[in-house]
Amino acid sequence: MTESDSATGLGQARIEAAYGSGDGDDDSSATVARPMQGKIFEQIYRPWNGPLGPRWVRNYAIYRHHVYGIISGTGHRRYHPFVRLLLLVVILGSMTPILMLLLSTMVSDDATGFLNRMWGVNRYNLWGNVLGYFPRNLCMWPLLTALVVGGLVSDDRRNGTSAIYFSRPVSRLDYAAMKWLSAASVLAIVILLTYMMYYSAAVVFKGEGWSFIADTIPIFMGGLLAGILLVFTYTSIGIALSSISTSRFTASISFLGYILGTKLVAWLIEIQFNTTYVYMLSPYDCLAHVGQWLVGLPYNYDHPLALSAISLVTMNSVSLAVFASRVASLEVTRE
Repeated sequence: MTESDSATGLGQARIEAAYGSGDGDDDSSATVARPMQGKIFEQIYRPWNGPLGPRWVRNYAIYRHHVYGIISGTGHRRYHPFVRLLLLVVILGSMTPILMLLLSTMVSDDATGFLNRMWGVNRYNLWGNVLGYFPRNLCMWPLLTALVVGGLVSDDRRNGTSAIYFSRPVSRLDYAAMKWLSAASVLAIVILLTYMMYYSAAVVFKGEGWSFIADTIPIFMGGLLAGILLVFTYTSIGIALSSISTSRFTASISFLGYILGTKLVAWLIEIQFNTTYVYMLSPYDCLAHVGQWLVGLPYNYDHPLALSAISLVTMNSVSLAVFASRVASLEVTRE
């Protein structure tokens, strides 16, 4: 038996020639065995020379992937059915004052006066529909933020999908902006839209005239601005916590713990030492303090309003700085 090796451009193939004996020796022939080794593929990365979509199209694709996933999971971010159910419960719970306003138009005059005081448009109710502690800032808004923001960036860190984003012509600034805007849009739809629906329903159901609108529109705008501050702050804190974690559960629990934990600790210290300065560590209380000023309500806090405003700016600045730092460290390629 003889062996010879033949080298080719794609690898080596082993050729074996075997000669038999006995009958048929005169017509000896060689038998060539098939190569047993696998093929070697050559990968060549070629730049895309075709036209690229405009920048807004690429950014809209990121935005749509996260926002449309709440309604349709096909081709978008997958939200668990339990998460979608909780989001529906939060939306319906936010619309409860509208139902009570409708109920007040169907009952007797005596009951109507009571319902108007409880659910009608006034400074306390406009403030409470955005910044009320129970149930909104105890059960609804923190839970809503945790569900939306939990896996927004942490999933990319765990699965390495940031490499998919950055293998396209998507800058880190666009990536961070669209992630933040996706979460803020969901919060704004639930919080601000239901707030505007509540005010509009009060005007329509009660048949109020232009004089009522002129009297209440400054209060309404103050509450709307307070709601925008709440959406901005909760989104910034939540997405910062998501960017430093690789687990959506950890990010969600951390956000809930921070919002509710700081409120509880500050409340216990107020009871024990009769001081409200610790409330500056609570995002909710800083928002509530500023919101009371915007709507024109008496303050529930002894420390100056400026300290709450400075604390609010500091929270947002630190959160956005952490988020930007973590986005800058996201991997570009994954082997």
